Amino acid sequence: MNKLSLRNTALLVLFLAFCFSCKDLSQLNINPNGVQPETVNPNLVMPTVLSETAKLYTNLGFQDIAGVVQHTQKDAWFSGHNDYDWGGDQSWTDYYNQLRNNDLVYQRAVALNMEFQQGVALVMKSMLFGLITDLWGDAPYTNALKGEQGGTDFISPKYDSQETIYAGILADLDKANTLLSKPKTSYSSILESADLYYAGDPTKWQKLANSLKLRYLMRISAKQPDVAKAGIEKIVATPAQYPIIDDAAADATMAYVGNNTNDAWPSNTVFDISGSNYRRVKMCSTLLKPMQATSDPRLAIWAKKVEIPLKVDATLPAGTDKITNGVRYLSPDKVGTTPIDTDPNYVGLPPSASQLPSGYNFNPTPGQTSYNPHVSYLNEQYMQAKGPLLKARLMSAAEVQFILAEAAQKGWVAGDAKTRYEAGVKASLTAWGLASSYATFIAQKGVAYDGTLAQLIGQKWIASWTSATEAWFDYRRTGLPALVAGPVAKRKALPLRFYYMRDELNLNKTNSGVAIEKLETTANSQSDGKNSAWSKQWLVQGTGKPW
Repeated sequence: MNKLSLRNTALLVLFLAFCFSCKDLSQLNINPNGVQPETVNPNLVMPTVLSETAKLYTNLGFQDIAGVVQHTQKDAWFSGHNDYDWGGDQSWTDYYNQLRNNDLVYQRAVALNMEFQQGVALVMKSMLFGLITDLWGDAPYTNALKGEQGGTDFISPKYDSQETIYAGILADLDKANTLLSKPKTSYSSILESADLYYAGDPTKWQKLANSLKLRYLMRISAKQPDVAKAGIEKIVATPAQYPIIDDAAADATMAYVGNNTNDAWPSNTVFDISGSNYRRVKMCSTLLKPMQATSDPRLAIWAKKVEIPLKVDATLPAGTDKITNGVRYLSPDKVGTTPIDTDPNYVGLPPSASQLPSGYNFNPTPGQTSYNPHVSYLNEQYMQAKGPLLKARLMSAAEVQFILAEAAQKGWVAGDAKTRYEAGVKASLTAWGLASSYATFIAQKGVAYDGTLAQLIGQKWIASWTSATEAWFDYRRTGLPALVAGPVAKRKALPLRFYYMRDELNLNKTNSGVAIEKLETTANSQSDGKNSAWSKQWLVQGTGKPW
């Protein structure tokens, strides 16, 4: 009986194998859930594009770029953040990965005639390519994202000029404005949960498209002033056709969910049990001092007061170093000529001031895992995995109003610069839950409008907290704020761009080489060669900025 059973089982297996072998194998490989690129619903891919782009943007503006523009400094793992010691391996791979995902969203949305998703994809394409060219310079654009087509032109794509990329971005944003101009009820297949920024609101996406256009028009204003002026004038003159982000409620933000390391605020101590990601970040004195001088209410939201203030008392006996009632008292001989900050409330780390920043302000326990009670940490909210203010901030009403204020100062748009400047300040306070503080703050000396670009860019720089990338690009374009590299920084000036990565230099040598040759060396870049963080891109060549 056992032999008969085994023989029958074997015959059954052979029969089934024969039947399946007659089928088209491609049919067997069809995923019943419909997630192949050829059949995927754009709503399934969109959340990945939005969330990953938002995280990339925050990781720039809250990490090393915050160090470049001197919002923060680090007292451990600090060489890249404080000193611009970036080396040559700054990769754009994650940006192009999201561009490929986004291109899939767009192509499938076109195939399915889903205009809302097409518009969103064009906005995200513009934002990602904008970041790439802003950060590196010339980059693959026209022939990018086509590697599956094969051929040298697509596997090792040519680099387009910044001028070409910005022109393409502006054209895509115009197209997105048209696609997103209908009422929500006119679109099919909007899935609100897939839109992590605006919950499927096409009007807000249209505002983002036109606000990004303002950003990039001002970006190219020194190189192509006529194009920038005409573009900004057109948006301002026809607000019904080109709505913009005009209040903080329409800011392009993404809240951090806080369920795990991948969707939590990057400095949280919930999943980073050691707390090092939070502990090593301190306020920079360059940002902190002007905020103190104007009683800026945002400071208390962003920073934590020093836990143990320092006080130097000449009446104390020599050799005194003691803590009394929560204050550390030092006799003058204990301090000597060492710089010290005795502010009783907030103390920032000076930019790139020391090869041992953890020892600043007489920290008794300097070192890689130090704890410094004499310097301001970030507000405790930044220890959390999520919170009402813990958001990626990709574009804001504050930025838009400051752009328009600058355009008004140039005489490019109707309306006075003062009104737009004040609207920018108010929008920033509102975004941080401080709208009630506006009337008092705007009357402060140093905040009340004085008509200078330095003040305007200075407030825009402050408002870019946790989104410092825009502040870097403004500095590069205007030289403002007048930031100065610290004494132990890698160079005696702030960097201007990212290095092209080693893999690109090796695998796409000819095209990357052409792009590098178009960079302009400076006194600060000569030791690196042309592929230097201190070489000038087309965008700033011939402008005399920022140095």
